[in-house]
Amino acid sequence: MKTDFKRISVVGLGYIGLPTAATIAARNIDVIGVDINQSAVEKISQGEAHFSEPDLDILLRSTVSTKKLRAVTQPEAADAFLIAVPTPFIDDHAADLSFVEKAVRSIAKVLEPGNLVILESTSPVGTTQLICEWIAKERPDLRLPYEHRDKPDINVAYCPERILPGRMVWELVQNDRIVGGMTEHCAKRAKSLYEIFVQGEIHLSNAHTAELVKLIENAYRDVNIAFANELSILCDKLDLNVWDAIKLANRHPRVNILNPGPGVGGHCIAVDPWFLIHGSPDETPLMKTARQVNDGKPQIIISTIEKQIDRFREPVVACLGLAYKPDVDDLRESPALQITKTLMKNETAELLIVEPNIDELPASLTGDHVHKVDLDEAIEKADIVLLLVAHKQFAALDPRKINETVIIDTVGLWS
Repeated sequence: MKTDFKRISVVGLGYIGLPTAATIAARNIDVIGVDINQSAVEKISQGEAHFSEPDLDILLRSTVSTKKLRAVTQPEAADAFLIAVPTPFIDDHAADLSFVEKAVRSIAKVLEPGNLVILESTSPVGTTQLICEWIAKERPDLRLPYEHRDKPDINVAYCPERILPGRMVWELVQNDRIVGGMTEHCAKRAKSLYEIFVQGEIHLSNAHTAELVKLIENAYRDVNIAFANELSILCDKLDLNVWDAIKLANRHPRVNILNPGPGVGGHCIAVDPWFLIHGSPDETPLMKTARQVNDGKPQIIISTIEKQIDRFREPVVACLGLAYKPDVDDLRESPALQITKTLMKNETAELLIVEPNIDELPASLTGDHVHKVDLDEAIEKADIVLLLVAHKQFAALDPRKINETVIIDTVGLWS
């Protein structure tokens, strides 16, 4: 489609920024990708992603080879800037906005009147206004929409990402988007950018509402997962099969209980609800309880397996999966990784780790009693098989082959 955006800058080339940059570049738009990670920039410049994601390498090779996408370490002038940098939380569960602030201050130096700035990073309500304030401090010569609503020099908006690892390239195009502007014109200006590549519906709102929507989407999912995890804890106490119970309960036409697991991981659900809880603790007791249930689930799994370990003189434990969800290489906030790291402290047990989506174990999993092996070797040698992630390779395994081994299935794949 015809657009007046000739050059777009994407700041932050991680799990969200890189697919976004490549997708826009594939629409014949010049894209400058900015990241402070020199090794990532070098790899991207060769047409390769620095993480695994279906179809992304094909898209990168095409857009880099045609010079529609360039990766650099310092911002350059552009018509629009999309910021997609991490927003972790700090010790008291407050959002760490330092990456966002650094990104904003870095692009402020190259901003020109008429530019558009969009934040995609999941953030507390009010962050988009902070962006205006940070830019104003760096560039007092520019009029920002939080003070000059009628005729700002720079349009500022918030549009949270909504894509799932393993389906990023498809979902970037097909999913609906929520665009919240500091003003109505800011929202419309941002919408015109997303219309370049989004085929889903684009809904306009204000920045504060869009920020809240992203947080409540993930808090909603967190609460529902917590209910399923709490059911699994209850069924363990009652010596009942939680998977059978949930399957039967879901026969009710208005019941749709999720499946429990070893906890909640990833960059969204395990983190984002805390931004609401921290900002409004008295108004969010349900969300806080859900976070506590899900954060506490790994320790329950650990207690269960430690009881089994104590039965063996020299136990061999196969830990199947480290990623936070099936069929990805993403270890961020992964309960499977947390459980494995805790088990590693028990040096009486040999750990055989199977994670088909990574080439080598993270540095946090090192020790003479820790080994990365393939699935066949793990099953052959293990006294205890701990299934932590429902990867497709594990789903293809016939559990009858390991019927004389202690099996702890935390995801219901073999239950």
